[in-house]
Amino acid sequence: MEQFLNHLASTRHVSASTQSQALNALVFLYREILETEIPELRRLNRIQRRHVVPVVLSVNEVRSFLALMNGTTRLMAELIYGTGLRIGECVRLRVKDIDFYLMKETVRAGKGNKDGTTLLPTKLIPDLRAQLMRVAKCHKSDCLKGGGYAPMPNALYRKYPSASNSLAWQFVFPSSALRQWQQTNRLVRWHASPSTLQEAFKRALRIAQIPKHAGVHTLRHSFASHLLAAGTDIRTIQNHLGHKNLQTTMIYTHIRPDHQGVQSPLDGLNSD
Repeated sequence: MEQFLNHLASTRHVSASTQSQALNALVFLYREILETEIPELRRLNRIQRRHVVPVVLSVNEVRSFLALMNGTTRLMAELIYGTGLRIGECVRLRVKDIDFYLMKETVRAGKGNKDGTTLLPTKLIPDLRAQLMRVAKCHKSDCLKGGGYAPMPNALYRKYPSASNSLAWQFVFPSSALRQWQQTNRLVRWHASPSTLQEAFKRALRIAQIPKHAGVHTLRHSFASHLLAAGTDIRTIQNHLGHKNLQTTMIYTHIRPDHQGVQSPLDGLNSD
């Protein structure tokens, strides 16, 4: 076991998380399947985790690639950049989670199974209202066909049997197809697949010729970084991101340049 895990580190050059995942799998195998305790691994070479600074897009880069997107995927990308949502939180948004009066969105069962709220960008209100109108039209059509149901978490479909058929519980970004839900054997309309947005994002990034290793989650990093650059205090950013620990949010302070006003000695050399 030690030889295998050390092989991952020295020969395969995997990341610390990959080695930890392999170790956890072996621990599970021994304890739950073989029902025996794993021996102490005294010669295990654990890979040290690297301190990674998140990739962040500049305001101009965000503007340029958003201009190359359109339709629902553009609205989803704008929503993530404008609110700091994770992609999973974005696709799982329901109609009832958007509050135009209080200008906020409620994030249900986010990372760590926590609920939270974040701001609602004023610029997106017309497009979000139009999107909810499309959802309502689709829901009405499904109801006329005997459907109109949405899957519900934590067995709430048993506690509130009619809620699944209400507009409030429909996803803001619904799937284009109806699928059978095993819990009720009904045809329900799930949320859109995250891959739909991921593919559109990558395509726009490539056309915009932005040479950064960026993904949809980069928009969340950019949201936090741009708020920080605009003078928003770190505690407010922590609340919007839903971080339990302030240290998690503090990583964005490393993105800001701390060398402003400092001249490189190379720039001080005379050209002659």
